Amino acid sequence: MDETTGDALRRSLGTRTRRWLLAGTLLAGLLTAVALVATAAPTDRTFVDLSGTVQSLMSVATPLFGILLVRDPRRARADVVPTVFGVLLPAVVIGVGGVAICAATLAVTPAGGVDDRWRHVGTVAVGSVLVQLVAGLVGTGLGLLLRSRVVAFLATIVLPLGLFGLLGAVDALRPAQPWLTPFGSVRHLLSGEMSALRWTQWFCVLLIWGVGLNALGAAVRARSEGDAGAGA
Repeated sequence: MDETTGDALRRSLGTRTRRWLLAGTLLAGLLTAVALVATAAPTDRTFVDLSGTVQSLMSVATPLFGILLVRDPRRARADVVPTVFGVLLPAVVIGVGGVAICAATLAVTPAGGVDDRWRHVGTVAVGSVLVQLVAGLVGTGLGLLLRSRVVAFLATIVLPLGLFGLLGAVDALRPAQPWLTPFGSVRHLLSGEMSALRWTQWFCVLLIWGVGLNALGAAVRARSEGDAGAGA
């Protein structure tokens, strides 16, 4: 690991605000898991059902780490790519933390006669981390593209869900949802029922929202910083 990437990883959780944000995100996941097992029918107390809600909820906050990281004034102008990699740390912590929360909550809850509550646990655990990784990369990409942190954060919610809803409104376009939208692939990842086709769909989403969005953001940021430097 080079020095700039290591610095980006340290900065990703290097402030009190970001550590409180991480703690709040995990706490929200824990409270959600407890509420779900307390109110759900015994047949719904499964790792798949818990993870689907808990990880989806926490993924709303994950892009904030990416936005804060790429807008960090301590970031050097040339450090766009290492900075993007820096969001992997909080994303993995949130994903793994969510897995631990769901597993622990389910473990101390009476089974209620449910035999398959741990079904697909391995696939869902991996999928949980991948969900948070894509969410973090969406944050870095939109953080690079948009000047306002608030607008960038709102865009991480409105753009993916808006595209999902738009595609879902037209029957002929609905099959494109898992190919083009994060939420379309999230449902598959957190269901645990993955296939070669569904992994390919997730990879397409990663290329669009992870790689493509950040490449565009890095190009726009480099151009704007170059113009600012020339003007100075």
